[in-house]
Amino acid sequence: MGKGTNFIGQPLLTQLLKFFDKAKILRMSRKCGGERYVKGFDGWHHLVVMLYAVLMRFDSLREITASTLAEARKLNHLGITMMPRRSTLSDANARRPEAFFEAAYRDLLASNRHLLSADSRNGSMPPWLANLLIMDSTTIPLFSNLIFKGVGRNPKTGKKKGGIKVHKVIRAVEGVASDIKFTSAATHDSFMFVPEDFNKGELLAIDRAYIDYEKLETLTQRGVIYVTKMKKGLKYKVLSDVMYMDAKSGMAYRIQEVEFTRKKGKKKGRNEQEAKDAPQEKNGAGDRNSDDGVITHRARIITYPDVKKAKGKGGKEIVKGKMVSLLTNDFTMDAEDVIAIYKKRWEIETLFRQIKQNFPLRYFYGESANAIKIQIWVTLIANLLLTLVQRSLKRPWSFSGLATMVRILLMCYVDYRLFFENPEKEWQQILTTTASPPPELELKFE
Repeated sequence: MGKGTNFIGQPLLTQLLKFFDKAKILRMSRKCGGERYVKGFDGWHHLVVMLYAVLMRFDSLREITASTLAEARKLNHLGITMMPRRSTLSDANARRPEAFFEAAYRDLLASNRHLLSADSRNGSMPPWLANLLIMDSTTIPLFSNLIFKGVGRNPKTGKKKGGIKVHKVIRAVEGVASDIKFTSAATHDSFMFVPEDFNKGELLAIDRAYIDYEKLETLTQRGVIYVTKMKKGLKYKVLSDVMYMDAKSGMAYRIQEVEFTRKKGKKKGRNEQEAKDAPQEKNGAGDRNSDDGVITHRARIITYPDVKKAKGKGGKEIVKGKMVSLLTNDFTMDAEDVIAIYKKRWEIETLFRQIKQNFPLRYFYGESANAIKIQIWVTLIANLLLTLVQRSLKRPWSFSGLATMVRILLMCYVDYRLFFENPEKEWQQILTTTASPPPELELKFE
């Protein structure tokens, strides 16, 4: 019996690991101090075992060690020369610096960025999409409040759970995180919002939690365009107000040019002497923010009706709508483009949901801060690997469907490119073979 049309001499996990350079990974581990006092379980072994555990969605060290022993022969083909015990893996998660896994993620992203940006299957891209950055954060609940402080009130009964907040910046054309930082869940989102990290010509889509007049003005001075949603209760002076109507004499959108003013406060994260010695930032209009300690920021508010259709009782169509106000420092871009940029911000929410639904982040393999961060970094690496696989395929796959198939076939000798492009091919060949009648036998008499 044949081995099948999708057979290959390597497990699927081996094919995924070809995105890495083993020698380079070991150099990263030594550079980060991950090879100190290590006898056999080096950085490569650690990365492979953790990646195997995350892709298989294991919830405990016991599951990991039991499964690796069952797959020992196949894992040996990956260059795994030792099967880690629970204590070995636990100590490695506690001692090996999480900076090593961060370096592995960033190197994997830098080496394959051209594959992520080259996806043009969705049609022609708008000109602003290539420069669009999206920033937001998500909170992952933890078992304890001791390591990372949680948010909210203390419960009357039981212990308060902690949480780790993952701050991310993604490029819209790539769909994966390009900049990541970890804080406790109690840290405000503005921790990640550093205007000096963004360059001239870039567009930034952010949530309204990031609104800070001083930082928004600094973005404007640096030539960075932002789009965010208006907060309620903001006070401003209206400089101009124009309403545009649609073909049905309804409001298409309303554009207001406004000016925000407030007293300048101390810069967060600096003491009084540092704030005093820091150079005063000037804008292109002539340092209007430094004369009297007042911050002045000019922007544009675009208000539009967000109409959604839904089905009610009996299949009757119900139209629901609300007014949405967006804030931007760009005065020339079409209102439709500004609205499209903000709607694109939901791509990062999709990424958060994708990671939480398809990878094991409800249970952690260690109780230390280092072990928690290592598991999150390996989860991001797994998400990036599956995204690269998804982008390389012509056949459309949902991420959750692809993640499930990878988990099922992870240790199978299947060429993932051939199988994922046409998973029904081999079954169709079997049906064709069984449906055809057997050849007729001829009897010859001599």
